[in-house]
Amino acid sequence: MFPNSPPSSIDELLQRAEQLAGLTLGELAHSANIRVPKDFKREKGWSGQLLELALGAQAGSKAQQDFANIGVELKTIPIDANGNPLETTYVCYAHLTNVAGSQWQTSSVRNKLGKVLWVPIDGRRDIPPSERCIATPFLWSLHGQQEQYLRQDWEEIMDMIAMGEIESITARHGEYLQLRPKAANGSALTDAIGQNGQIVQTRPRGFYLRKEFTGKILADYFA
Repeated sequence: MFPNSPPSSIDELLQRAEQLAGLTLGELAHSANIRVPKDFKREKGWSGQLLELALGAQAGSKAQQDFANIGVELKTIPIDANGNPLETTYVCYAHLTNVAGSQWQTSSVRNKLGKVLWVPIDGRRDIPPSERCIATPFLWSLHGQQEQYLRQDWEEIMDMIAMGEIESITARHGEYLQLRPKAANGSALTDAIGQNGQIVQTRPRGFYLRKEFTGKILADYFA
């Protein structure tokens, strides 16, 4: 059975995570009587939710880290046979109003990525979800040049949001951090700053890490 309480320390979290390495998603789900989807077209976040349950995460979709008591975020990442990421990694929703004076150090992106437990999972589409294997989880901290890269991208994007240029921001903006629509369906709308400072309606946006960034993290660790 999965733990009923969150880990009380980073060491306990790592111990739980290491026990998952080598298991398939099907084996892990079966241990808690959870149904495994045939594919992830309609249940894209299923793997992440399964790992959250298995490790005792309780934050869910809240702005705080998944393991807020120890300051750690959980991120699953699908990889190919060579250990390269197969898709971008969602970080958090973006604030599109009241952004004047926003600072990187207190941003949701910095909060989420300060310390991350990465859980690589075989993401090859020719393998059924139930047979996809969990690779070795590892702990990573944001610092140094990697933090500078993300900070530069974040500040550029937030400046555009503050200037009312939300509709001009595309996935091409940002070298390692990008802003993209993030909603359950295309009809979802939220408030944002318009070109003349007025409140306008637009699709919710989320911050994502490009594969180039997470690829470097994986390469550094597994090297």
